[in-house]
Amino acid sequence: MLTISQLASYAGVTVRAVRHYHAKGLLVEPERDHSGYRRYDAAAVVDLIKIRILADAGVPLSRVKELLAAGDDDFKKAVAEIDKRLRLEIRERQAHRERIARLVHGDGLALPPEAVAYLERMRELGIPERMIQGERDAWILVAAQQPQSMEAFIRNKVGQLDDPSVVETYRELEAMLDWEPGDPRLETIADQIVAQMDAVSEEDWAAYVDGDQAMPDELAALLDSMFVEQVPVARDLMRLVEKRGYTGWTKLERIQS
Repeated sequence: MLTISQLASYAGVTVRAVRHYHAKGLLVEPERDHSGYRRYDAAAVVDLIKIRILADAGVPLSRVKELLAAGDDDFKKAVAEIDKRLRLEIRERQAHRERIARLVHGDGLALPPEAVAYLERMRELGIPERMIQGERDAWILVAAQQPQSMEAFIRNKVGQLDDPSVVETYRELEAMLDWEPGDPRLETIADQIVAQMDAVSEEDWAAYVDGDQAMPDELAALLDSMFVEQVPVARDLMRLVEKRGYTGWTKLERIQS
């Protein structure tokens, strides 16, 4: 007959694990002998080894007792179900690992890969980080509301980065973040923005305003409010752009004359 320490040693578990299995009702707890000790026989060792193997295989303890008592067919069926659950958990954990890997760059927390790549492209072009962070926050809102449109939105933005004047405007807008309302330099910024919008073809403009990938007005308004809250001169700049024939900010629209 074996003491609890000897039992645990034979089965390759700890004494604490044996007591835990007793508490869960998985392993029969023998009566104490005249010396006050519990003594275990060989059958207990076999049962404990089976419990350990099932637990190590990922079988929930709540199902171990069921499997120990199951016949061959029921055992195979139960194991198949557990294997299916484990494979699902593996896929979920792999997805978590991929998401964690994206977090290394910080931008991947709530953005799809194409948006992360776009932000990296902005960094490569030397666009100031404050502008990139603002873009990131805006894209997080867009991705949450229109995930199906992100690829098209980003493709359009990437194309704009090929224009040196767009990159230069980003740099000037970054400097504008520190300006006070009424700054006369806003006139020049407004002229540049309008010049870029005037260069858009009628076909591209129609797709931008009314196409399948057009941004909903409510979302554009939310993004505009973010711009106004974060940039002291935002309202002044939007008024100047409106005087030049465009309204809004995130979704600039031509004012029909």
